Amino acid sequence: MERRINLVSYTNSKFVCLYFCLNVFLILAIFINHISSSKWTVYMCVELVRKNWAALLILVVVIITVTGNILVILAVNLERKLQNATNYFLMSLAVADMLLGLLVMPVSMVTIVYGYSWPLPASLCPMWIYLDVLFSTASIMHLCAISLDRYVAIHNPIRHNRSNSRSRARAKITAVWTISAGISMPIPVLGLRDHTKVFKDGSCLLTDNSFVLVGSFVAFFVPLTIMVVTYFLTISALQSEATLCLDQLVPRPKWSAGFTLNFLPSLSPSEKKLFLRRSLSREAGAESGVVTPPFGRHTVQSISNEQKASKVLGIVFFLFVVMWCPFFITNVLAVVCEPAACDADVMNRLLNVFVWVGYLSSAVNPLVYTLFNKTYRSAFARYIRCQFHEEKKPLQLILVNTIPPLAYQSTHLPLTGSIGNGDFSLPLPNKNHHLSKSSKNESVSCL
Repeated sequence: MERRINLVSYTNSKFVCLYFCLNVFLILAIFINHISSSKWTVYMCVELVRKNWAALLILVVVIITVTGNILVILAVNLERKLQNATNYFLMSLAVADMLLGLLVMPVSMVTIVYGYSWPLPASLCPMWIYLDVLFSTASIMHLCAISLDRYVAIHNPIRHNRSNSRSRARAKITAVWTISAGISMPIPVLGLRDHTKVFKDGSCLLTDNSFVLVGSFVAFFVPLTIMVVTYFLTISALQSEATLCLDQLVPRPKWSAGFTLNFLPSLSPSEKKLFLRRSLSREAGAESGVVTPPFGRHTVQSISNEQKASKVLGIVFFLFVVMWCPFFITNVLAVVCEPAACDADVMNRLLNVFVWVGYLSSAVNPLVYTLFNKTYRSAFARYIRCQFHEEKKPLQLILVNTIPPLAYQSTHLPLTGSIGNGDFSLPLPNKNHHLSKSSKNESVSCL
């Protein structure tokens, strides 16, 4: 297995190296062709480099985008801790961002060197725009799907437990890519048939105002609204559940046909409904073999993990919105604004700048994971050193580092008090004392 991983790493390294070499040769070939077909001087070459310093910065962005997202893909595939529905979506998002850095950004860099005129064959222009729209749309659709999936997981865990599998996650990811491809498909269909739809003054860009307007709303503003609304609903549900767990210490009920929630008189109807839904989720999970922690200390840990994940995803959502909103707002204004009120040249310049601000979101996501997620951070550090397997720690060191004191006491020391009577005293360890099955299943505290 280790030999296979090393072979994959070696193959990926060769592919990335070959790709960047080809891009460098392409840029040099275009540059030499320009020099040979014109009366160039050394001063003119220096001026070209000075005016196109942005291309050097773009090259750095491309390298960071491709490398960072390859690390994300490797981490989700190799780290067992990261193999869950949300991280599968993040891996697919990383694929979209990586392809954006491989296929879209370098061509855009070439157009900048040529003063935003299209130097490649005309038939490639609609395909380039198609890939640009496809990967950008896939990014927002992935974030929207992540927000929806987490909202369902918090609000209706029974339904989510039944559908939370690797095959279901793949089906959802396939649906995201299918929707993104469907939204982008009219571009090559119209552009290959009529080049005036994708060319304006020698520049490769969409000229169909109706498609630009409708596409901006369908591909960005609508999923953005869904993403923001469901994200805040998820945060609200997590806060309600945390408050419910910390404020109410109740015995775990034994389910029966005549079960009611009369033992929770101090809870509001919405809180009772939330408690019942979570409890039913535990029972359904136990029947299906998916064990859900009891409503106690483990639940608090689960809620804490959910809140940490929501924080990281919130940063990703925020950065995506901040970086892409200027482009799409300007894109809509360029269509609806009257020529007398909006200078077309100024709008085009703003769009050329804002599109690269949007591209930056594909580069910053791996940086966010590195800063705020310890598992991603340690995995990235090992992959950079070509270590694709985590070093095994001694058993004693693992126990010291992973088991908190309260968890150790509540699971390994015997309980003598009656939980129902409110006695939570912990006696000294006794070798002859064994926990009963019912005592092991009880939860001591929410803390």
